[in-house]
Amino acid sequence: MKKIVIVSSCLLGMRTKYNGESNKSITILELSHKFLFVPLCPEQLGGLSTPRPPAEIIGGKVITINGIDVTENYLRGAEEALYFAKIYNVRYAILKDGSPSCGSNYIYDGTFSGKKVTGMGITAQLFIKNGIKVFSEKNLEAFLNETKKQE
Repeated sequence: MKKIVIVSSCLLGMRTKYNGESNKSITILELSHKFLFVPLCPEQLGGLSTPRPPAEIIGGKVITINGIDVTENYLRGAEEALYFAKIYNVRYAILKDGSPSCGSNYIYDGTFSGKKVTGMGITAQLFIKNGIKVFSEKNLEAFLNETKKQE
């Protein structure tokens, strides 16, 4: 039986990125023969539209480039994503790095200048807190090694 993995829908080619585009990863798509992917976008699950203004984490809150606090949407989206993970007994997630929801290695620094800092997004934090191992599109080798250990 294939392992079930939550994947940021933008990485699978869905146009759920804040600007209405995708972050399609051919490498991740090529893994679909080996895993059962559950695509989701925490921002959409939290009630935000696509496209939407870019947002970054500033002082523990998620703020859009227009200065609007969307923290509650991001928290709601993370909870909904966790709900999906629990329904499917998911142990792994591949999430889009840099996102204020999905970032697992870095996020943007809150200045909307493109500068990255070490940090985690809201959903990635909640997943890890609940025992789900989070990987980004940049550390798929670690993901594959981890899933092999569990076979």
